[in-house]
Amino acid sequence: MSAREEKVELVVKNCGKLLEGPHWDGANDTLLFVDILGNAVHRYHPQTDKLQSVKIDENVGAVVPTKDGRTLIAGRHAFSFLDWTSGKLDQITAVDSDKPDNRFNDGKCDPAGRFWAGTMGPEKKPAEVLLNQGTMYCLNTDLKVTSHFDQVNISNGLAWSLDHKTMYYIDSLPGYLDAFDYNKVTGEIKNRRHILKVPNDEGLLDGMCIDSEGMLWVAMFSKSKVNRYNPNTGEKLKTITFPATNVTSCCFGGKDYDELYVTVSAEGISEEELQKQPLAGSIFKVTGLGVRGLPANIFG
Repeated sequence: MSAREEKVELVVKNCGKLLEGPHWDGANDTLLFVDILGNAVHRYHPQTDKLQSVKIDENVGAVVPTKDGRTLIAGRHAFSFLDWTSGKLDQITAVDSDKPDNRFNDGKCDPAGRFWAGTMGPEKKPAEVLLNQGTMYCLNTDLKVTSHFDQVNISNGLAWSLDHKTMYYIDSLPGYLDAFDYNKVTGEIKNRRHILKVPNDEGLLDGMCIDSEGMLWVAMFSKSKVNRYNPNTGEKLKTITFPATNVTSCCFGGKDYDELYVTVSAEGISEEELQKQPLAGSIFKVTGLGVRGLPANIFG
């Protein structure tokens, strides 16, 4: 499709600070996402254009639905089930007890229903973080937690290849998109390698998702765009631009999974800059891409 057929539209205006972690809940035709520093979990209903929000008492890095109809979050330091009515959290297990200033930053379920989420160290301002403080964790379906690797700066995007043999991962600061050999049955990962190096002028690699052709869509923080990459060759295939600087993540959704939902942050942007980009802290939708995504994995 030509660029003229692609359409970027605002769907939820100014709904938070550090918006992240979009997840299309196909069972309910809703978009889940979080406001990490606003301590909120959101659920957007496109059919009614209604936004449902619940405040919690801590930062929240990621949200996913479960097979039994519950909602699971990676909060500041813990995996917990969330009650949408009360905002009450039923904690499963806590992590990083020796690093009280750490927090979860992003997470996603794998093809076997495990919930992977990584932590990061304290952040003075966006992308200025105490280095090598984070760890990648996995909440298994038996509710036990596995630690996979540490020395993480800003744990971010996750995706799994169509054949379920590769896990893609982003630690934002080094500028690489990495791949691991992935075992769906055991959850084991190994053979970490760089598959893509992004020039500094492209921005910071942030959240990502995969489409039905096996290509990766990556939010480019600080550069107002989402790029589509071929993970096999490293080639950049497409760029979609947005009217705000700090694009954080993306996911496919809609009835046919042909709509790309994109989260944009307003955190750390000066009042002067906000005058120039008043739609920071909003949710956008891109249509007419000529490609579809896949149903998101859920927990359980």
